Amino acid sequence: MPLQHLRDFLERQQAALYFGAVAIAALLAWQVPASTVLAPAIDPLLGFMLFVTFLQVPLTELRRALGNLRFLGALLAANFIAVPLLVAGLLPWLPGAPLARIGVLLVLLTPCIDYVVTFAHLGRADARPLLASTPILLGLQMLLLPVYLGAFLGEQAAGLVQWEPFIHAFIWLIAVPLGLAAICQAAAARDRAAKRALDLLGLLPVPATALVLFVVVAAVAPQLGPAFDEVRAVAPVYVAYAVLAPAIGWGIGRLWRLPPEQARAVSFSAATRNSLVVLPLGLAIPGAVPLLPAVIVAQTLVELVSELIYIRVLPRLGRTADAGH
Repeated sequence: MPLQHLRDFLERQQAALYFGAVAIAALLAWQVPASTVLAPAIDPLLGFMLFVTFLQVPLTELRRALGNLRFLGALLAANFIAVPLLVAGLLPWLPGAPLARIGVLLVLLTPCIDYVVTFAHLGRADARPLLASTPILLGLQMLLLPVYLGAFLGEQAAGLVQWEPFIHAFIWLIAVPLGLAAICQAAAARDRAAKRALDLLGLLPVPATALVLFVVVAAVAPQLGPAFDEVRAVAPVYVAYAVLAPAIGWGIGRLWRLPPEQARAVSFSAATRNSLVVLPLGLAIPGAVPLLPAVIVAQTLVELVSELIYIRVLPRLGRTADAGH
């Protein structure tokens, strides 16, 4: 089938496409700092990317996936016990500026609820239980983030947290794309034309992800300049997190005796943070601009490059684990 051949080609070339999108966007941001005007397009493009990703996941299986309590236990242990302990270990290496520390903690303590599903799917992880768990991840981070900030920085920092960005993200990045995907899948089951349209949309996850990477980098990279010293100070912490977190997630998944595909999903979740959701939260903090958003955006850029490595490395890790059993 030509469509299947094209889809296979896109998936084989995805790493090159993503690196190319990031490189071109970085060049654009360097030459045209006004590329920050693309920022309002991030959420709609994220929603579309998630919609075409959700189309690839049989949504009728989500209820069964949500009933996978072993996976859910590993996912929550990784994100809300192991990751905060890792962040506590990295805390001494954070810069002393209070706003910079708040920015790092905001982004590292909140597990991603949006494009982690796409990257997990591309990285041969089982995206179904991860997708089914996103409302739980979102609710728990809303409840626990003030607790963690209070423990790390004091109650005054915890009081800066607002819920509106989380609610907005849940509606437009989970509920609406998921609902539209369910409608399309139901229509495709009854109508041949809808099935053909669904097959065409199946070509789009990789191009849509490349477009999101391009817009995110082009829109946020120019913000790094005014806070360069703080960004340089936090970058090694983000790199250390990007190396350690997926290994911790994978270890917890295997400790919980999950299948390799589900252990990879836990690894992706532990490694991928909620930067695009907490960015508005950070912007709402008095005196935040430009330091705090630059610190959050720096994590986004480190993470995007890391994800391109994860989708190559983690599937091999799974095969190695399988071969050893």
